[in-house]
Amino acid sequence: MEKNKANIVWGIIGCGNVAEVKSGPAFQKCNNSSLLSVMRRDAKKAEDFAKRHQVPLWYDDASELLKNENITAVYIATPPSSHLKMAIQALKAGKDVYLEKPMVLSVNEALELKKAVEESKNKLVVAHYRRHLPMYVKVKSLIDSNRIGTVQCVDIKYFKEHKPDANWRLDPSISGGGYFQDIAPHQIDLMYYFFGAYQSVKGFAVNQEADYTVSDTVNGIMAFKNGIQFRGIWSFDVSNVAETDNCTIYGSKGYITFSFFGDEVSIVSNRTTENFVFVHPDHIQQPFIQQTVNYFLGKRNNPCTVEEGLIVNEIMQAFSAPI
Repeated sequence: MEKNKANIVWGIIGCGNVAEVKSGPAFQKCNNSSLLSVMRRDAKKAEDFAKRHQVPLWYDDASELLKNENITAVYIATPPSSHLKMAIQALKAGKDVYLEKPMVLSVNEALELKKAVEESKNKLVVAHYRRHLPMYVKVKSLIDSNRIGTVQCVDIKYFKEHKPDANWRLDPSISGGGYFQDIAPHQIDLMYYFFGAYQSVKGFAVNQEADYTVSDTVNGIMAFKNGIQFRGIWSFDVSNVAETDNCTIYGSKGYITFSFFGDEVSIVSNRTTENFVFVHPDHIQQPFIQQTVNYFLGKRNNPCTVEEGLIVNEIMQAFSAPI
């Protein structure tokens, strides 16, 4: 069946917590976009999601959703261990793909997915949605307009208390490597988006919490090809009083600072401080999903390619090297 070139008709594979607010409703609210079906292995939960969000169809089998010829694109929001299989299956079914982060579990999987995209007539976008949030659009514009002069170095510090539990993110066979694998992709992708390709990268990871096996502290350094230096440290084994979320970009004439889970950007230059406060969209992925829809309709270039996803996987894998 020929695709409807005027409208993208979506199916969601994995309608869990992320799809509930961050992304799911956006497929119904974007221009030239509609949501026809959702899928979850638990049929009752899939039906519940569909009824609450006024979605016409629901499935408990992804293969059955992919057989629906009215669906032109799928959003894959399952745990990362199934991303590669699901994405390739969707491409082979003739669907365009919007794939949650982390894109896949490893560099080898990323290379396999890249090959599958190259051999397919369909398109794939990686869901690094922060690229199109107004807050990060502003940060990029401040950098590109030389408001802090020549960027010299970048520092990320992300400390969070996470008590051991049964969360799938602590099972490396499902998540790929703990909370770092869940939190860091967006942060690392923004560094690439802001500063371009890297030249060299190195990291160390360690487990300081005996109750689980994945690394809970990750320390990474990187040199970009343009000379900008980066260092970042992530720890998920701190007390709540030590929690920190900060990125500071230092330039020859000042610096920009913000929190990844905040809503404010500050720029300090020429002995002055300027603050910008943002209200995030109700469905935080909606601006990026709109750009994805536009790309699938041939109205713009890819907002985040599989090649860019591969770069993020390379950096994360290097940062995660055990001591």
